[in-house]
Amino acid sequence: MIIEYDGTDYAGWQKQPGGVNTVQGVLEAALSHIVQEPVLLTAAGRTDRGVHARGQVANFRTESAISLERLMHAVNGLLPDTVCVRNIREVPDTFHARYSALVREYRYFILEKRSAIDQRYAGYHGFPLDLERLNLCAKEIVGRHDFAVYAKGCSSAENTFCTVYGTAWGRHEDMVVFRISANRFLRTMVRFLVSAQLGASPGELEETLRTGRLLKSLVPADPAGLFLWQVVY
Repeated sequence: MIIEYDGTDYAGWQKQPGGVNTVQGVLEAALSHIVQEPVLLTAAGRTDRGVHARGQVANFRTESAISLERLMHAVNGLLPDTVCVRNIREVPDTFHARYSALVREYRYFILEKRSAIDQRYAGYHGFPLDLERLNLCAKEIVGRHDFAVYAKGCSSAENTFCTVYGTAWGRHEDMVVFRISANRFLRTMVRFLVSAQLGASPGELEETLRTGRLLKSLVPADPAGLFLWQVVY
């Protein structure tokens, strides 16, 4: 399934104990009701609290004989307005939404002026951004690096190396947008990278990735601006 959701009111993608509202939880409940058996979803990425998705991918197995057309219509009829299955199709038994993925793309949107509507889907900076400087900083991220310094809660045993294929800052209507694609992402990595670039001079991110030490304290960018945009297989 390709899934779109507004993550504002959810505690992230991953299902949690205690009845916490999550995207995985509402999807599994709807699907289980339709196919009349327990459904366990595997997703391409576990988005954090407040993060959105245009192209999240998840797969599951079922013994149900319901057609895909009926399944998609039925699940969208049960889901809240903030979650939508955009496409659904059968895949080989070897397919795995997470491990079969080759490239993931995230986009981060920033407002330079306040907006009563758009602030639900963008971070806020408050003054004009220098895209030339930001693109110089973004180039330093490209390549294979240890991104542990730009992630949250990494264990010493975790593989914290990621390969970033491309980065770019640009404009989309009234917003500034940062695009980044990589083979994988660590928890909160994109939001930390956005925050780092907004306050960095060229050369700072390269030095931090080389030494593994932050040059200044960082707070991750507002989750409202982050979208899991697409996953390539």
